[in-house]
Parts: sequence; C-alpha cells; structure tokens
Amino acid sequence: MSIKTQRLLIKAKKLIIRNKFEEAKSIYQKILDSFPNNKAAKKGLLSLNKNLENDLSQAELEEVIKLYSSGKILDALQKNKDLIKKYPNEPTLFNISGVCYLAISKKELAADSFIKSIELNPEYYEGHYNLGITLQEQDQLNEAIESYKTAIKIKHDYPAAHNNLGLIYLKLSRPDFAITHFEFAIKYMPEFAEAHNNLGAALQEVKQYKESIKSYEKALFIRPNYIEALNNLGIIAQTLGDKNTAIKHYEKAISLQEDFATAHHNLSALKKFYKDDPQIKQIKALLSKDNLNISQQIFLNFALSKAHDDTNNPNELFAALNKGNKLRKIQLNYNLKKDQDKFLNIKDIFKTPQPNISESLQNKPLTKRPIFIVGMPRSGTTLVEQIVASHKDVYGADEMNTMSKLSNQILNQPPFESIDKTKESYLQLRGQYLDAFSNFNISENVITDKWPLNFQYIGIILTAFPEAKIIHLERDARAICWSIYKHYFSDNGNGWSYNQNDLVGFYKLYSDLMTFWHELFPNQIYDICYERLTSNQKEETQKLLEYCDLNWDEKCLNFHSNNRAVKTASALQVRRKMYQGSSEVWKKYTEYLKPIIDGLNSY
Repeated sequence: MSIKTQRLLIKAKKLIIRNKFEEAKSIYQKILDSFPNNKAAKKGLLSLNKNLENDLSQAELEEVIKLYSSGKILDALQKNKDLIKKYPNEPTLFNISGVCYLAISKKELAADSFIKSIELNPEYYEGHYNLGITLQEQDQLNEAIESYKTAIKIKHDYPAAHNNLGLIYLKLSRPDFAITHFEFAIKYMPEFAEAHNNLGAALQEVKQYKESIKSYEKALFIRPNYIEALNNLGIIAQTLGDKNTAIKHYEKAISLQEDFATAHHNLSALKKFYKDDPQIKQIKALLSKDNLNISQQIFLNFALSKAHDDTNNPNELFAALNKGNKLRKIQLNYNLKKDQDKFLNIKDIFKTPQPNISESLQNKPLTKRPIFIVGMPRSGTTLVEQIVASHKDVYGADEMNTMSKLSNQILNQPPFESIDKTKESYLQLRGQYLDAFSNFNISENVITDKWPLNFQYIGIILTAFPEAKIIHLERDARAICWSIYKHYFSDNGNGWSYNQNDLVGFYKLYSDLMTFWHELFPNQIYDICYERLTSNQKEETQKLLEYCDLNWDEKCLNFHSNNRAVKTASALQVRRKMYQGSSEVWKKYTEYLKPIIDGLNSY
C-alpha cells in the first residue's frame, strides 16, 4: 500500500471521528476506484454504510435546528429528547440539548449534555467548545481554558475557541497569552471583527497604544457600525489625553445606538453639561423606558447625576446618584462583612512574624525597582504617580492589579504553614510580580504601581520586596468619600463604594489597617498629604523624590506636560497644572451626605 493511500485512510478515520461521514465515504470510494481490492477501504466503507443506515437523518436534525432558530427553545428541546431516545449514541443531539439548556440559563444541565456528547465522541470539538462556553459563563475559568484547549488541539483552525480563550486570559491579567490567541483567531478568520476589537483591548493592556488603535480601526473597517469598537477608541483617546477625539467617538457610538448607556456615561465624564443640553433630555427619555437592563440603568443614572452636578441641580443630582449607586450595589451583591472578615484575616496573619527573604536575594539585585502608590481611591494617587513618573528614570505603569491577585496565594495559605513553605510562597510571588513587567518594553529602572487598594497588601509587599518604596496618600476623608460616592468604578471589586454607610465602614477598615501597618513597619511607609502637596508643590515634591531615592528633576514640577497614558478617571485632571480647592467641594452637599459626615465624625 502506498504512503498516499495510507494517508487517505487516516484522513477518512479522522473525518468519521468528526462526524463528516459523507466526506469519509468519498475518500474510501476514491481509494477503491484506483485500488478495487483494498481491504481497508472496503471494510471502512462497509462499516460506514451500515452505521449510516441507522443514523440520524439531516431532515430530523434540521427540524430541531429550525425550532431553536425561531426561538422555540422548549419545543426544540423536547423534539431533541425524542430523537435522543431514537439515537442514544449520537453526540450531535446531546450537543444540541446543551445549547438549548444554555439558552434558557440551565447551565448545569447544559454542561452535563456537553460532557455526554464528548463521552460519546472524545474528538467532538464542538462539544468541548460549548462546554468551554458554559464553564466560562459560570466563571470556572481554569476548567473553561482546558475545554477550549482540547477543542483547539482537535481543530487548531478554530477562531471562536481562540477568541474565547483570549478573553479568559485577558480577564486573568495574562495579556501576552490573550494576544497570541486573538492573533490566531484573526489568522483563521481575517474578517473576525470581534477578535480585532479584543486584540485591541489586549494591546491596550500592555500599553501598545498605536497597535491597539489599529486593531480597533480594523474592527470598524470590517463592521462600520461596531459601537463597542467606537467606544474603545474613545477610551484609548481619553487615556492618551485626546479629549476631543474621545468625545467624537462616544458621540458617534450614541448616534448609531441611542441607548448605548456605556457611551453616554463615558461622554458625561468628559463634557460640561449646560441647562438645555439635548443629551440630558435623551438620557431622561431612555430612563423612562421599562426595557432597560440593570447595567444600562446604572450607567445612565451616573451620567444624569453628572449632568445635574454641572447644571447645579442638587436634588436631581442626588436622586439620580442614589438610584445609580443603589442599583450598582444590588448588581454586585455587596456585603461589608466580607471585607471586614478579609481585613481581620490580614491582621491575624501579620501578627505572626513573616519570613525574612533577604538572604535568598543576595546576588539577585532588582533590575526594575518598584514604587507602590497606595491609599483610598480618589485620594490623589494618580496625581502623585504623574509627578513621580515625570522623572527621567521612572516609568509610570498606572494601575497594575497584579499584586492584589498574587497576594491571595499568601492570604489563602492554610494556617500554621511552615516558615519554609511561607518563604517559598513569597519568593514565588516576587518572581511572578516581576514577570508582569516583561509586558512593558521600557528602559527605565524604576516603575510605579498605582493600584490604590494595594494598601491592603503592604505587609506582603514589604516582605516580598524589602527594597520597595511605598507612598501612602492622605486626604480629607469627607472629600475622598464624596468623590468615591459620585464615581462609577468599572472594577467589580469596589462594592463598598455604592452606599454611604458601606463607604464609611470601608474607610474605617482602611484607616485602622493603615495604623496597623505603620506600627508593624515603622518608617517604611511615606505618608504624603494631598492638601499640603497642592498648596506647597515644590517642597512636597522635593521630599517625595528624596524618599524615592531619585535625584531632583524639574520635570516633576511640570507633571501636567507629561503626555504618558493615564487610564483612571483623573486622566484629564493630571494634564492640568496643580490646583487647590477640590477637597472643599463636598461642603456644597452636606445635607445630602449626612451618613458619610456623621459616620466619619463618630470615628
């Protein structure tokens, strides 16, 4: 038997595994046309014909698919169950059951159906892919990764699986892996607009802004009315300080889809509303509808509160703001006790001496020295990073949530873990954190990490990085809490910020933990007062750079001229010269902020 014939037989077997029976029959027939006595081809064709006599017909399959496509999910499911009784070993039918269950949000039943399809045919890549979708929707990300990887192993040119795998890696803060899979998705489907858009997001994550913009624009070229890509172009323009371009993209997105609430909210942050602004009327009209989902209601209420703030209508401002905050707390299902327990656990862990890893670090000097800028959100951390990052030797990495994710491996360790095991965990964390810098193509030796909530992990940071500098922002607590309460955080971890009582409760947890850290690590945390910084810029900047072991650089006084990308809500503020008075704004709204003011006064 020739090598060519052997290859054809192998190909036919693979096609059978993938349920492509007619193609397999064609190959067997082709072999027999040339070699009528080929036993393997005769046997394969005979077996295939026998199986097909009892096989599911295309007409039966199309009937179920037609019911599903017309929205008659329950009818499709019942019809499919009848077919399963008739064809109990047909993986396609179990796959269809899974898709139907997924459509009616019965995810556990969906998963069971996809697993059954895979058991019947382990090479059934669609079953693996759909199981991945189900696990991804249940936030079982590691299991979903394995399902997608299996699907891709069977069928590498599977753009949808590569795209979904990229989305998971992006969520897990692995943009390098995400980029690889989005690029594979595009390779196998060049007109895959979603993959181009997602690649843009991954490139944006690693600060490759020019390439990110190209990806978003490619997505728009493929799909001119792609509002998510327009919104993303607005976000990246805002990050780069290009306010006018950002506004243009948001307005274009809204013109294409009036109820695109995300774009309304993003636009509201950049513009100054006037009394008869048509966007106010537009937002109110949308909010009067009863078909909005909770996310749309939240975004629109926060946008409307900003409009009423600009137009000096405090009653309307707080009516919209309180509604938006209430809905956001419901959406996140937040309970302050979870954070109370977490902070208590942190303090309990650090009441026990942590290992000294300095000896293990000998002859391993840091090539990139981190400076952590911490504090409550809206306390001035973005301003301080902009000042420090204006230094010629410093790269501003903006908000890296890497430390918060890695810290769980310390916080979730079993109690009474051996000191050697704990030491190993700290060394592992140190290496993983430094690996995150590899995503940035930079020459500077000092990097700022401005994730405010890293204040929770100061003990972990100073144990894993004895060389680290920690800058802690202090600001009037009332100013901080007001600024937080009127702000929508895209991060789902700030559930405490959407209720005035929760906000005070979390502030007290923060303040108490900072006292604990100062006592545990005396003279290792540099406190800088936002109000003193804004009123005495040069002196405070000099002291700040001295603490960071940085020589004086005049550019740090002219931080507003620094055109580095800034992702946070303060992106436009830090491009203006230092100004005073922002810590007094809350005083206009004392009657609306009584829970905050009274709660802080009692502390």
